[in-house]
Amino acid sequence: MGVRPQVPELRIKRQSGNRRDVLKIGGRAVPVTVRTNPRATRLIVRVHPNTGEVAVIAPNSRALERALDFARSETDWIAGRLAAVPEPIGLVPGDIVPYRGREHIIRNEPRARGGVWIDSGPRKAYIVATGHEEHVPRRVRDWLRAEAKRELVESVRGYSTLLGLAPTRVTLRDPSTRWGSCSSSGVVSFSWRLIMAPPYVLSYVAAHEVAHLIHMNHGTRFWTLVEQLVGDTERPREWLRTDGAALHRYGPVTA
Repeated sequence: MGVRPQVPELRIKRQSGNRRDVLKIGGRAVPVTVRTNPRATRLIVRVHPNTGEVAVIAPNSRALERALDFARSETDWIAGRLAAVPEPIGLVPGDIVPYRGREHIIRNEPRARGGVWIDSGPRKAYIVATGHEEHVPRRVRDWLRAEAKRELVESVRGYSTLLGLAPTRVTLRDPSTRWGSCSSSGVVSFSWRLIMAPPYVLSYVAAHEVAHLIHMNHGTRFWTLVEQLVGDTERPREWLRTDGAALHRYGPVTA
């Protein structure tokens, strides 16, 4: 990633919606997402600071070709940003991963039974995974997703009850740009990575999406309702702004 980029080549797939292309930088093939966003006022190139995901955003479909040219002109900048992306954490034994806001060391006990569990002490805490070492990353990731689902379903049910709403369906995804969403049909979706954040952050995101079941906007009444549900909203929002992106370093991106 630190090699000075050469003249890039960009392979284009002609299809509707997002485009997945490849930008060559210094002989390295870098995946690029090209998409339109009507809220954009100009061409933008973004590099995710923790995953290295490269995206080119155009204000409309007519600007897509210029977006690709713009990406070519920004190759040096892209290479510099990629060089600053931290190494991913693969969830292997010895890795340190946050769980509910506290750092845990992943430990493998191949002869034990019981799947995955927490072994927590006053000074150190562990996520213990059984089975063969090569299966530990998958086991830990699946366990984290299951824990996230359990916590989020409980939070959504609690906030829905307070508002007199019927329980809604909760789904988990792994988006790179948002922590939660609410559809017009009442389905709320969350990033499974919220289980790594402090509990007050997960609770805030759950309350945020439940509030959208009543107010499908970010107006004054919406924020008033969120504050009624969780109290302080600035603290979790600030945590997500400053520390949230780092959660994408852990494990592979999943659907």
